[in-house]
Amino acid sequence: MAEVTQTKPESSFGMRHVIIFLLFLSTVTSYATRVSMSLAIVAMTKPNEHGFPVFEWEQSVRDTILSSFFWGYIVLQIPAGMLAGKFGGKMLIFVSMLITGIINLFTPLLATQGDWIAVCVCRILMGLAQGLLYPSIHGVIGQWAPLSERSRMGTIVYSGSQLGTIIEMMVAGWLSESIWGWPSVFYIAGVTCLVFSVLWYIFGASTPGTSRWISKEEKKFIELSAGATDISEQKKVATPWKDIWTSLPFWAILLAHCGQSLGFWTLLTEMPSYMDKVLGVAIKNNGIYSALPYLAMYILSFVFSWSADFLINRSILSHGTTRKIFNTIAFWGPAAALLGLSYIPAGHVPLAVAMLTVTVGLNGAHYVGFLISHIDLSPNFASTLMGITNGCGNIFSIMAPLSVTLVVKDEHSASEWRKVFFLSVGFYFLSNLFFLLFYSGTIQPWNEPKLKRNIEDGMNEKEDKTSNEMKRIGDEKL
Repeated sequence: MAEVTQTKPESSFGMRHVIIFLLFLSTVTSYATRVSMSLAIVAMTKPNEHGFPVFEWEQSVRDTILSSFFWGYIVLQIPAGMLAGKFGGKMLIFVSMLITGIINLFTPLLATQGDWIAVCVCRILMGLAQGLLYPSIHGVIGQWAPLSERSRMGTIVYSGSQLGTIIEMMVAGWLSESIWGWPSVFYIAGVTCLVFSVLWYIFGASTPGTSRWISKEEKKFIELSAGATDISEQKKVATPWKDIWTSLPFWAILLAHCGQSLGFWTLLTEMPSYMDKVLGVAIKNNGIYSALPYLAMYILSFVFSWSADFLINRSILSHGTTRKIFNTIAFWGPAAALLGLSYIPAGHVPLAVAMLTVTVGLNGAHYVGFLISHIDLSPNFASTLMGITNGCGNIFSIMAPLSVTLVVKDEHSASEWRKVFFLSVGFYFLSNLFFLLFYSGTIQPWNEPKLKRNIEDGMNEKEDKTSNEMKRIGDEKL
């Protein structure tokens, strides 16, 4: 660490911060487009004063639409991770956001022409496009984030999902009841994605070595401290599949990701419906109340990230112990709060919103828990690991809205929704228990590319042959 500290650039701001900010904007924008349907679908199925189309969709149809995004999302996770690991994430992120923007612009038109089936197709295609995003982002963070700044940078990037959720929940409800109606929710999301795509294409880069804007001093600092191999070497490196799938620390991250996906997306996709059906909150206030928990998550995530970096950089706690502590806060804290929430009688809006705020706010600790742990295990294969865990985790994201359809028979009954909350509590508890038992914060042996070891072995062998040959020639001359 001392050597890395000496090479740290004198300037406190560098190209790595620009990259992290752009990645932050990508998660803000992408999550806003995901969440938009959760709010817009409420407006799309209610009469309005401005003559916009109203769809008579039952709860099962609404839940199918909400879950259809994940049908496409899980497909490209692992391929995207492998592509990002070998070729870098710049173009994958660009393509992902570009397609997402175009689909959003056409969603209102296709909804009126093809009803819910067309909307599902749009959501599936958008899921396919965004399936490229998170594995690519994880790989770019692994290349750009120095070890001493990793927790903070990871949190900044991924907290964008909460800010995107907050913005969309507050703005979508207002837009839906304005003179522009629910179609404006999708138009604004589409334009925003296209603007980001242009910015990323100009300033984005997969690695410090491929950036034309970075200084030599900062490039050297990042390459010495990030612990990742350059993309040009990665192209020739085989993914250590057997080592990955037999690694208990990796399984700990995988199961934690699955537990997080089910619990979080149950709340995210169904909270507006819960507010509407059980608590009787008007659509304008629905967005504001639904956004409050994510505002708490956004703010607390920075408190957690700075605390984690402080504990690690001061050598107070190891990487592994720090990740376990914050993952426990993120999982068992919300589990306890959800238990309390499930017994709040219908009609107690302030208390219910307060409990939801605690539930989601504490969950912000998962950014410095399991979510950044892929890079701790293997900076070189972080994008591949993220592709696997995000793909598997989002199978559970599909189950989130569908579980409500199966469990909740009376949408206005608080006791029916209680069963949904119990399911989330169980997954939060068990997945974190496995994480506590088996996660390790150390870089795994299989992180080191075999190519590098083979080159070193080959050079040593060549040196031995050269030495023996010179010795033979010397003996002959003698």
